[in-house]
Amino acid sequence: MTQLEGSHILSVNQLSLDSINTIFSVAARMQPYALRQKRTNVLDGAILGNLFFEPSTRTRVSFGSAFNLLGGSVCETVGMASSSLTKGESLYDTAKVLSTYSDVIAMRHPEPFSVQEFAKGSSVPVINGGDGANEHPTQALLDLFTIEKELKAKNKAIDGMHIALVGDLKHGRTVHSLSKLLCLHKNIHFSLLSPKELQMPSYVVDDIVNAGHKVSIHDAIEGYASGADILYQTRIQEERFPSQDEANKYRGKFKLNQQIYTEHCKDTAVIMHPLPRDSRSAANELDNDLNDNPNLAIFRQADNGLLIRMALFALTLGVDRQLEQHERPVNWFVRQS
Repeated sequence: MTQLEGSHILSVNQLSLDSINTIFSVAARMQPYALRQKRTNVLDGAILGNLFFEPSTRTRVSFGSAFNLLGGSVCETVGMASSSLTKGESLYDTAKVLSTYSDVIAMRHPEPFSVQEFAKGSSVPVINGGDGANEHPTQALLDLFTIEKELKAKNKAIDGMHIALVGDLKHGRTVHSLSKLLCLHKNIHFSLLSPKELQMPSYVVDDIVNAGHKVSIHDAIEGYASGADILYQTRIQEERFPSQDEANKYRGKFKLNQQIYTEHCKDTAVIMHPLPRDSRSAANELDNDLNDNPNLAIFRQADNGLLIRMALFALTLGVDRQLEQHERPVNWFVRQS
């Protein structure tokens, strides 16, 4: 039994380096299943309650696909309007009922700490798929997993690296959670590059400094990302602003294209983004001319999300040691990448 069996995954604060290493080890074992080289039905008969009360594509489908790839079934609720929460039902009551229908629940909700409130009423493990502007622990794990893999391919390590976090750092829950996980490592240089009004919250900066890391804060990419090993770009989180006009003030201010990359970044710098990237001309935060850049890791990053979520399901449901026992050959056509 691992320390994660039967546990909720609500916050990066509950994770240690040991537990992260366990998750990453299990995630690496999921690669053959994700690539359809073989399959496992270790969760045959198990049900995932996939509750997404805020718009999502990649995260929602990734959770569902991860569970399916382990042999389980998925029941979904999408959107607040289609749920009984609109009738005044509490999160606690919703959890009491829905957890009897499921073996594990993945949940996204627009209000901070809502998933934690839901978990209080749940009789099964709950995994936080994002709670407002607060946290996104599975995204942070897949981001850290990606950073580790990308740097290892360049004979580098997380300890001692330089990371530039770019864009809407105030509302971007992905950079909040990732920064907290990076605090578990050593001697990292954080460059925080954002409009002054969208700077990283002071409590996150304090955590970074108190963990012994270096922090530099600037309001431009040009001239300040030159030493970064990792460029982590974020979009303007328009859904967190009081109005569209307010969000539009900052749209397109921190674009990254191949010319800027060539002139202002190391030629080995890895480009990351939690997706979706805003490709509208007014924003275009990661230009399509970067698509052929071998250091653009955004799609490898998304692929890693499947592995991490498969690992979390296996660990919370206690089947991580049984994967190989339930393997089967793949009997359908699989396109070779």
